[in-house]
Amino acid sequence: MSPLGKLLVIGFGPGDMEHITKRALDALAESEVIIGYNTYVDLIRPLLNGQEIVRTGMTEEVSRAQEAVRQAERGKKVAVISSGDAGVYGMAGLVYEVLMQKGWRREDGVEVEVVPGISAIQSCASLLGAPVMHDACTISLSDHLTPWETIVKRVEAAASADFVIALYNPRSGRRTRQIVETQSILLRYRDPQTPVGLVKSAYRERQQVIVTTLEDMLNHDIGMLTTVIIGNSSTTVYDGLIVTPRGYQRKYTLDATEQALKPHQRLRTEAEPWSLGAQEAAPQTGAAPTTPAGPSASGAAVATQARPQAMAAVQATTAVQTGATPASLAAEALSRLAVGGKLPDAANARWSGQAPAAESTAGTSAVATSGMATGGFGKPALFEVGVSPGVGNKKFTARQMALLAEVAGDDGELEYTPDHQIVLRVPCADPEELVGRLRDERFIVMPIGDVFKVKACDFCNMEKDDAVPVAEHLQVVLGGLQAPKETSIALNGCGMACYGAVLEDIGIVYRKGGYDLFLGGKKFGRNAHAAQPVAEGIPGDQITDIVENVIAEYKEKGHPNERFHKFFKRVGVVAGFRHEDAPATVEVNAVCGD
Repeated sequence: MSPLGKLLVIGFGPGDMEHITKRALDALAESEVIIGYNTYVDLIRPLLNGQEIVRTGMTEEVSRAQEAVRQAERGKKVAVISSGDAGVYGMAGLVYEVLMQKGWRREDGVEVEVVPGISAIQSCASLLGAPVMHDACTISLSDHLTPWETIVKRVEAAASADFVIALYNPRSGRRTRQIVETQSILLRYRDPQTPVGLVKSAYRERQQVIVTTLEDMLNHDIGMLTTVIIGNSSTTVYDGLIVTPRGYQRKYTLDATEQALKPHQRLRTEAEPWSLGAQEAAPQTGAAPTTPAGPSASGAAVATQARPQAMAAVQATTAVQTGATPASLAAEALSRLAVGGKLPDAANARWSGQAPAAESTAGTSAVATSGMATGGFGKPALFEVGVSPGVGNKKFTARQMALLAEVAGDDGELEYTPDHQIVLRVPCADPEELVGRLRDERFIVMPIGDVFKVKACDFCNMEKDDAVPVAEHLQVVLGGLQAPKETSIALNGCGMACYGAVLEDIGIVYRKGGYDLFLGGKKFGRNAHAAQPVAEGIPGDQITDIVENVIAEYKEKGHPNERFHKFFKRVGVVAGFRHEDAPATVEVNAVCGD
């Protein structure tokens, strides 16, 4: 020990006696002076035996570190205590910073020992189940010492990279907006139903454990003693516990006593086609050749989405059939999991057995397919697509219905949606042939997922059809294009607007020879609202260009999973149209009580 004394920076864990390490107990016992925050001193008081105690309140961390250094320089053994781990938002760093300002050197200065403890991310995770089984990070939402702009960047980065996130210091009496803003950022990247765990006072007398979702987390009490753990895209809830899979299912069958891969095979490169070694060893090959189909009757783009039902640990035959390497297939599989089963363009083509759908810029687009779409172990993949008899036509013919029934058969399903569209889900080995049959029967065929959907009223049974050409043009040019989030473009053929276009993401109402434009509607939720009217009387030869400009800006600047109304509010101006906050609603207590 240095003759100057010793500094022991001790993390004592969550606070109960059973979770303090033996080294922490010994370090407290050998210390002559205990320095700490009031609450922390009270938690460990039963462990003390006559030592001198220096206790201070919140915001006095610097004075505690300075006093600890001063006492150690006088030759005393000084314990500086932190809850959790002293090196995770604790006192260890600050003690070193104070020493650095004094020119301290390890060889001739006071001796420093940092005693590790159980941090909140670990203690809280143990109460929730196993939410931190994969890559994770911790972020403190306290902006007393860190600029809020820096915190926002870190939240954005962690959310986009699919980290499990533990939020420390989420809210205090004065800091109430930070957790709200953080939730808003996370919802741009993650499903609202992402599991979230809230743990207050872990392993202390007033312990509280809540399992909720990203969407509902703010409906619960969150304070300075709460740690918030947010799952990633694979996190699930089972029997009230939050579990994040580590990835064993990629190699192992978890309910089998005998594994397909023997122990000596499990670490081979060919058994890990997603690994860096496999990517470096794989030959560079292009995708299988494709044969584009001609322009469709409807002109709609279709990016068909076939979902593999399973994938063998090593499936070399799939790579041969598709012309892709095992490494690229594995990488695409991981991407597919991250986005909920959908892959764009060439990646989707390799999984669905079709060529990528080209985005239309000249009014036509087509589906091109090659090969046979198969799921795991050679089973036909599940093909999912939306069909409708037309943009404004709501009437299915008997032949159309008969074809859908035939195609669905016993293994498929048909789901009618409020958008006057039928979603067809059917095991299919040849998407090209199926799409061709549907289009031959004059169906509009559309992808399912985060795409632009064009819909319209029935134009009073086609008696008010002045706006039909605009609806059809928008369908040809925009229908089925990939979007940051599923987006509806709706058109009403007269000023009655009975089809509710003004409630959609983008609404168009034909009135008195011109078009009124509405942006940013929200149909669902307790804060649902109509779209904002941004322009009236737009000439027919300008409306489509204006809408296309709005869509282009949203595609370019929108965050993944960000709905259009949130995008419009965030950026403030889209295609020259300025967002305005809706006026606050006024509650009226009617005399009749209704």
